[in-house]
Amino acid sequence: VQLQAYGGGLVQAGGSLRLSCTASMSTFGSYTLSWFRQAPGKGREFVAGVSWNGDNTIYGDSVKGRFTISRDFAKNTVYLQMNSLKPEDTATYYCAALYSVVVVTGTPYYDYWGQGTLVTVSS
Repeated sequence: VQLQAYGGGLVQAGGSLRLSCTASMSTFGSYTLSWFRQAPGKGREFVAGVSWNGDNTIYGDSVKGRFTISRDFAKNTVYLQMNSLKPEDTATYYCAALYSVVVVTGTPYYDYWGQGTLVTVSS
């Protein structure tokens, strides 16, 4: 199983980016998919997650109302639309997959991780 994350880059504060993560697994629809991020010198933080069937989403408090997670079953891809970006959103963003019907926010539970994509928000 491989997760390939992409879409990061440099953006000014207030701007938008959309991250994508494509999964190689044939049982894509059986996995909860989430995005985490890690800023330099900090721990990995839960950003957003979407359940196996796409019906349920959970967001970290710091991104609620600004970020939207979604998944495309036909493309085996999960997206993170990030709007109203702030300098404190600067981090490496990772996608992760968990064989579960519910979204969990703890990093130890996830089975697979992508390689990360860097998002830099300038002030």
